[in-house]
Amino acid sequence: MEFIFYLMLILLFTKLAGDLSVRLGQPAVLGKLIVGIVLGPAVLGWIQNGEFIHYISEIGVLLLMFIAGLETDLDQLRKNWKSAFAVAVGGIVLPFLGGLAIGELFGFAYYNALFMGVLLSATSVSISVQVLKDMNKLNSREGSTILGAAVVDDILVVILLAVLMSFFGTGAEISLGLLIGKKVLFFVVAIAAGWFLVPWVMKWLAPLRVTEATITAALVICFTFAYFAELMGMAGIIGAFAAGIAISQTSFKHTVEEKLEPIAYSIFVPVFFVSIGLSVSFAGVGSQIGFVIALTLVAVVTKMLGGGLGARLTGFNNRSSAIIGSGMISRGEVALIIAATGLQSGLLLPEYFTSVIIVVIVTTLVTPPLLKYMFREPAKQGSE
Repeated sequence: MEFIFYLMLILLFTKLAGDLSVRLGQPAVLGKLIVGIVLGPAVLGWIQNGEFIHYISEIGVLLLMFIAGLETDLDQLRKNWKSAFAVAVGGIVLPFLGGLAIGELFGFAYYNALFMGVLLSATSVSISVQVLKDMNKLNSREGSTILGAAVVDDILVVILLAVLMSFFGTGAEISLGLLIGKKVLFFVVAIAAGWFLVPWVMKWLAPLRVTEATITAALVICFTFAYFAELMGMAGIIGAFAAGIAISQTSFKHTVEEKLEPIAYSIFVPVFFVSIGLSVSFAGVGSQIGFVIALTLVAVVTKMLGGGLGARLTGFNNRSSAIIGSGMISRGEVALIIAATGLQSGLLLPEYFTSVIIVVIVTTLVTPPLLKYMFREPAKQGSE
């Protein structure tokens, strides 16, 4: 029954830390992320990462992105697709060059340095989504651009990683044509299913004379889209986000949203936030502190500048560009997966794995307060 003890600790301390964080003028999610570090192996060691935490957190991030899809203004997303693409490209090019430069500076082999560039190019907006939701900015022009850019970023980074692994990895050969074809297939199927199949499935399952048929039908669609995305080489969160958008276009949107949030935020999402911090361990990092600081600075600055530049070139003002750049900084669970893949394929040196994980966590911790700070009102900026 150890997992019950873990769950009790996570639920209790995430709520307490979230409340304290808000009282201190920070987003609630910041406190929840820190709880994972404090309760995990890095500090107190009360909670150990394991299969239970992994699976519950996977569901948590899928539900978080599903809710984001439900609440997304599709018209706003369409209007900002050019900006989203520019932000994604800018947020890949600069971090890639920065990661490559860090690798060269610290004497990595060329292919190891290239992998550092790919790793820094990743973006996970699940944390940014939570901050945007808390501030009621998810459907703002900036919020829609961040969400759109994250989708494009995921596609481009997975292709970059596949190219690198096909040339330098120790794993099996990868067909680039097949990889791109699968991604195109995902979007074709997801759009067609969202347009024609999802409304029909909801109308068919929702009236069933069983308890909570509507929310169950929505979850079936969410998990189906997420699983299909994984099969096609995409992140499951992109599939969940697409499912949320599809259901948001039906008459069931508000019912699903109302019933899903208590399920997600009472158990699954808190476990996801804590799971990120559980990856931290400070063992053996002392000798690499210079590397950690340099990589962290490059990770934050290049992503913010690259994403912000893409936004600025497509019509956003300086303040909005800074907001968008800040929203793209978090590497989150996406970079953790890429790091693990790099370790298995020989592209990431084992002795640097822990340091890289710490950098990923720091970028995730930096994002909530920075995003909130950037969203402050212009009048306050002037007075400050």
